[in-house]
Amino acid sequence: MQRLLWVGCGGFVGAILRYLVSGWVQRWTRAITFPYGTLAVNMAGCLLIGLVSQLVESRSIFSPETRAFVLVGLFGAFTTFSTFGSETLNLIRDGRTWFALANVTVHVVLGLGMVWLGRILAQVIWR
Repeated sequence: MQRLLWVGCGGFVGAILRYLVSGWVQRWTRAITFPYGTLAVNMAGCLLIGLVSQLVESRSIFSPETRAFVLVGLFGAFTTFSTFGSETLNLIRDGRTWFALANVTVHVVLGLGMVWLGRILAQVIWR
């Protein structure tokens, strides 16, 4: 139960940071045609999860509670794209390149398809 609280606290902080950073970047770029804020958050999250997960693996410097707070809660709420990137890289690192390619393909193609399906369902249900 205590670990769930750590994840929740990290998620609270991560969600707020995502909102602030994404909004700031979008305003800074003054772009209305491309989501630079989301791109910045996703790339920052990937960089950070790579850095922290390497420290965790190579130096074992974080307790299980700290890992739950930072890796699952904070980074998970900041961007799940970082988890996707980390898991895909782990598949490649483990020599499971085809699984990594399948992971990328399925996430992108199926994810876009599910967004499209959700929009269609919303149109049908709430006409």
